[in-house]
Amino acid sequence: MTQHDVKQEIGRFYNEVGWQIEQDGNFQNAQYEDLRPVSAEYIARAHARVARHLPKSGRYLLDAGSGPVQYDAYLQYSKGFERRVCLDLSFVALRQARAKLGAHGWCVVADIAHLPFKPEAFDGIVSLHTIHHLPADEKPGCYLGLYERLSPGGSMVTVDGWSEHKLRKTWTLLIRLAERLRRDKKPGQAAGAQSAPAESKPAGTYVVKNSAAWFKAAVGSQLPAQILTWRSVSVHFLRTVIQPEWGGKFWLKVLYRLEECFPRYFGENGQYPLIVIRKPE
Repeated sequence: MTQHDVKQEIGRFYNEVGWQIEQDGNFQNAQYEDLRPVSAEYIARAHARVARHLPKSGRYLLDAGSGPVQYDAYLQYSKGFERRVCLDLSFVALRQARAKLGAHGWCVVADIAHLPFKPEAFDGIVSLHTIHHLPADEKPGCYLGLYERLSPGGSMVTVDGWSEHKLRKTWTLLIRLAERLRRDKKPGQAAGAQSAPAESKPAGTYVVKNSAAWFKAAVGSQLPAQILTWRSVSVHFLRTVIQPEWGGKFWLKVLYRLEECFPRYFGENGQYPLIVIRKPE
């Protein structure tokens, strides 16, 4: 599959599937998130980590791969900026983003790997769950292109996912244990009790995830990047292991505190890294 074909596939998927609103009122893409109350505080805190590393104010914030600005928490990232520039391959997503942002947002249909902006145009840049859609050989150039559009003194934050990480075996073991406990509980379940929802497997599109070692070699050697943690566990982990009746909220508070104490460890060895790049004055 050529790079052109990949981009066509991604755009078509999000126009026709990912950014379509389903019967529950959520986008189809929301199936990739755990929206249960038991996980809500942990997820909200992860969203807040992005804002922590972005400038508080400025002229333009670039949201590279903005989608429809899916969650209200995302609005905080551009609160102090004059304009939020939303870039995406999906015109369906950008229609939704424009409706949500009003005059505060400018929308551009474009490819994150081929940015149509002049150098140093943005005081801040955010890109969430987008770069993993690029072919691996385009990723280093994408980071360099974003960095080139960042103004001196500005910062950019990206959230991606690792396909290989040291905590994967531990998380997989806990998932299997939780699945077994749930299976064993079913026959003797109390009357009226409800089992946890089965793990859904939403339709997807082209994704290439790498590792912290790959990032350091391909990108970190060229840019002043920090790998911190956004969230160290997957949605599969949350939906399977984190259950209200097992003290799920408590264990997520513990996990969040550990991630805060050791952000680099959980960033490099957990599921979702938060990558921060600052351009010197």
